[in-house]
Amino acid sequence: MRDDIKAATITAMKAGEKERTATLRQISAKIKDRDIEMRTSNKDVPDDELVTAVLQKMAKQRRESITMYVDGGRDELAENERAELSIIEEFLPQMMSEEDTRAAIEDVKLTLGVDSIKDMGRVMGELKARHGAVLDMSKASAFVKESLS
Repeated sequence: MRDDIKAATITAMKAGEKERTATLRQISAKIKDRDIEMRTSNKDVPDDELVTAVLQKMAKQRRESITMYVDGGRDELAENERAELSIIEEFLPQMMSEEDTRAAIEDVKLTLGVDSIKDMGRVMGELKARHGAVLDMSKASAFVKESLS
């Protein structure tokens, strides 16, 4: 994934796409920041998972910003965030569909033998361990809550 981002950055620079280049450089900077954080931790995270986590966090931040800007009547700023979000999403893996997410939740519930809202944390932890890179955790949280209550 890193190589794809680097190649896209070079292509955007050569094409003179300033906004795209800036967003891709932001992505690279966030990845480098996470690399530095990981040097001091004892965790060994596979590279693609690390990059995916960074991209998911950046996408979530953009979505929240878009909502705030639209609510505040700042449509031009919301458009900038939408443009950045579309570039970030190009590099994210395809997320699980709602049906697949619900099926994964039911599978985890059966595996763990849970049926109470008190077990939501265990279910969410197992979902993240199994499908963290391709699962929208905010949507999954709502589905788990609905399924356990």
